[in-house]
Amino acid sequence: MVTDVRSAYNAGFSEEIYQRFLKDIHDTYDHVPPFRIAETPIFVGKEFKKKLYEACDEIAEVICRPDYKEISQGALSEEFTVPNEDDHTLFLQMDFGVCREPDGTLMPKLIEVQGFPSLYFYQDVCARAYRKHFPIPGHYNHLYDGLDSEEYLDILKKAILRDEKPENVILLEIEPQFQVTEIDFRAASAMTGMKTLCLSDLKVDGRDVYYIENGRKIPVHRIYNRVIFDELVGRKDLPRQFQFMNEYNIEWAGHPNWFFRISKYTLPFLDSQYVPKTWFLDKLDAYPEDLTKYVLKPLFSFSGSGVIFNVTKAHLDNIEDRRKFILQEKVAYSPVIETLDIPSKCEIRMLMVWDTGDEKPRNINNLARLSKGEMIGVRFNKDKTWVGGSVAFFEKD
Repeated sequence: MVTDVRSAYNAGFSEEIYQRFLKDIHDTYDHVPPFRIAETPIFVGKEFKKKLYEACDEIAEVICRPDYKEISQGALSEEFTVPNEDDHTLFLQMDFGVCREPDGTLMPKLIEVQGFPSLYFYQDVCARAYRKHFPIPGHYNHLYDGLDSEEYLDILKKAILRDEKPENVILLEIEPQFQVTEIDFRAASAMTGMKTLCLSDLKVDGRDVYYIENGRKIPVHRIYNRVIFDELVGRKDLPRQFQFMNEYNIEWAGHPNWFFRISKYTLPFLDSQYVPKTWFLDKLDAYPEDLTKYVLKPLFSFSGSGVIFNVTKAHLDNIEDRRKFILQEKVAYSPVIETLDIPSKCEIRMLMVWDTGDEKPRNINNLARLSKGEMIGVRFNKDKTWVGGSVAFFEKD
């Protein structure tokens, strides 16, 4: 999005360098991720960066409200309410599509907000690999507030480990070796010393939780949770002693309830120029006149499942439980990233940490995704290049 930097990058690009870049990432943790890594990062100038920061602040104001737990209580269900919830989320993420206003200016538009961690560790690995192999200007950085990678890792370790020994803190997932994001788990274990375990590896003795390693019974004091309940519901075959809804002598590094509290459920409460108009379907007195400008989303789904893009009145009329859906104004991504053929659209996810004692969440890193299809996502980008997972480098103030 910065013309001179983009032109220089594209002019210096070669397939040979790109393959060396990919091999470097693959070799770092002896793993080839199943998702596509884009040929390019995104370069964000000061003006657009300022808008992103402002958007994050305005959205965070709602999540920081003293009554946020009260207004988000409807996002929880008895089936998935985990005990010992903390005062606020530890991790916060905001996805923004890069859009163009009628006057031609670029504007970030919120796609989704999440109280759940994603690729916090891998994204630093990816960004450092881009900088190693490609001409990334020195006055651009993927981290915020002048952080370097060592300081960034210290923030993550403090948030996740607290004062515990790494062996007593685990990253929890369902069969992590089969997850698309396994490279992030490998990076997290390497950088912090904590183990990555499958849910079925956890053992329970009363309220105590532990795992077995080399014949040793090792207590678990904190859990960095990466389990998505949508997947857990479908895994009746998974043997396990640990039950999320039971009380244990553990702390959560990212309490599971915040996955529901900060989600699509949050969108109707937000009022900002950076947020598309959104309503709970059961709160709508009348449908908007032009439904082609809106998208229908189930509140409790993951990775886009159940979303209807071409909404009709029949779709809305046929929904039985209207409390479980939102109607959201469509976000029109703009193809702003010049590539070697057609431009790419992009989405930037702001990665934040809200540690204990902090007044509000803190931006620390980002994730980007490029697309040449109708939507962001693998199925819309088959056989295309200069698309996939990436990272944004922001111009320093």
